[in-house]
Amino acid sequence: MSFAARAKSELCRAALSRKCCAQAEAYGVLLFCNLFTAGEIRIVTENDALCARLPQLFKKAFKLDFDRLPQPGSTGKRTYAFTAPEKLSAIREVYGMEGAGAVAHHINFAVLEESCCRLAFLRGAFLAGGSVTDPEKSYHLELATSHYNVSREALALMQECGFNPKQATRKANYIAYFKRSEDIEDFLTGIGAPIAAMDIMNAKVEKTLRGSVNRRVNCDAANLDKAVEAAQSQLEAIRALEQSGGLDMLPDKLREAARLRLSHPEDTLVQLAQRCDPPITKSALNHRLRKLVELGRQEKGK
Repeated sequence: MSFAARAKSELCRAALSRKCCAQAEAYGVLLFCNLFTAGEIRIVTENDALCARLPQLFKKAFKLDFDRLPQPGSTGKRTYAFTAPEKLSAIREVYGMEGAGAVAHHINFAVLEESCCRLAFLRGAFLAGGSVTDPEKSYHLELATSHYNVSREALALMQECGFNPKQATRKANYIAYFKRSEDIEDFLTGIGAPIAAMDIMNAKVEKTLRGSVNRRVNCDAANLDKAVEAAQSQLEAIRALEQSGGLDMLPDKLREAARLRLSHPEDTLVQLAQRCDPPITKSALNHRLRKLVELGRQEKGK
């Protein structure tokens, strides 16, 4: 199951206890569904939880049963529809859509006076026309409708509820969307999907940890490469001095450093410094090895 499907399934577990909120949620579904005209309402969905919720929702909101239902046991895209004129008229009357002509696609804010009803409307809008990406991949949540006025008014409604979406147009659809993970978390929590919001938070923490670990690993790998390269240069310089007989002419401290590097080519500077007699600091050993490299280059240049 996709992350969007899980989020919608969580939303469908919200109780249908208040008629006003049921009507508000149904209103969101209707204005963001596939078809809402004076002659037909058609809702198409693949989400199993929404399929189970729709008959209960419209029964609670209007005491109406759908005229068209999916075949029992069907999967994939399933269609729910109202076509009976008396049922369509009853629904329009609840939302103040007068007459039998074309439905005026505007949000009647008088139906959404309570804050709970506003959030229920947005829940219905997301269930019918919303999507959200898997937070493991990216952050994006959107509500899409084919009605310009509905999109503009829904944007204002979301802002009243404390959300700050952006707008876009995609083909024949008008989009309100969020890109910031924090905004998506707030929206999902507000409309009734706190578990989905928590999943986004957890995914963000995991991404941050993975990024930190990767940066540390890359840094360690880069440092290791530098250490190996430095050790190789030191060995080449020491061998050049050894072949020329110049190694025996060096001071005791440099000869000791050369002997230790030849005997322990894979040791770090800290480990080599501890092998000195007596042990010395990493900085002191690094100074001696750099001197050996300089002398080796001089020897090669002769």
